[in-house]
Amino acid sequence: MSELYALYQRRASVRKFKPEPLREGDLEKILFAAQRAPTDATAQMYSLLRVSDPLLRRQISSHSGRNPHIETCAEFFLILADVHRLQRLLEHRGEALGRWPRTALHFAIVDAVLAGSALATMAESLGYGIVWIGGVLNGIREISRLCGLPRGVVPVAGLCVGVPDEAPPPRPRLPRSMVLHENRYRAYEPEELEQAYAQMAPIARGGDWHELLKRYFAQGGTMEAREPAYRVFTAQQGFEPDLPAELLERLQERGLEAGSLGELIAQAHARGFRSLQFHSQGHVWIEKEPAAYRGQGAPGEALGQALLEALEQEG
Repeated sequence: MSELYALYQRRASVRKFKPEPLREGDLEKILFAAQRAPTDATAQMYSLLRVSDPLLRRQISSHSGRNPHIETCAEFFLILADVHRLQRLLEHRGEALGRWPRTALHFAIVDAVLAGSALATMAESLGYGIVWIGGVLNGIREISRLCGLPRGVVPVAGLCVGVPDEAPPPRPRLPRSMVLHENRYRAYEPEELEQAYAQMAPIARGGDWHELLKRYFAQGGTMEAREPAYRVFTAQQGFEPDLPAELLERLQERGLEAGSLGELIAQAHARGFRSLQFHSQGHVWIEKEPAAYRGQGAPGEALGQALLEALEQEG
């Protein structure tokens, strides 16, 4: 217990690695730890994709915003939220996977992060350095295609493991009072927010944590830029309840991409369909004079069918 506490006292992400493999037997230990992580309802809705091909590592690095440590670490993994295997297991015994896409993505991400964290902690306890790569979302579709990910599988992050060639000091964290609530969520006072900025200042190169948060999380920032591709990709992977993945794939083949019903409606208007009629009987009419097209089913499915018919007719 004291050793684990000491590990967390000194731990920090490592981005410089020596060109050395893991010691014999240690890969098995970190994978064992990953598989011992908690999971919801025994389902283990995650997978680890070990990337050993140097060319594939370079390609993933390129699509993730140039992270050279992906290429130099001893082991690199894609941490995947994976509902595909669960679906195959159910089908193997004659059952169909239920329709719970957002809940599925929620628990699959939780399972993936728990497994990745267990792997990372075991690696650090063995003396290795690790760093998580959130940048895989920058090229999530390209990386998924390179790695042959089937429907129902979404990259959550990358994880580098290797022999460290640096010993960075631990980075600051928010005051405990800001992340720990008791019984009820507590509102933040302005003084606490300023204290947070002061405590986190050393983490930013220029000493201004606000600029770092602004670059990533404010309007026009990195996360906003990632959102459209992530929304479309997760919908195409089967995690959008209003839009069947198979229909989205067929629409994509016709040059139309959408990650939500709202985006599909916007796409219809952008393509000149001025009248969209959703009927309570379970069908949709879309019109572009002089033609009209009909789709059947739930609103998203019906609209997608009508648009697909229109696109096929228009060639």
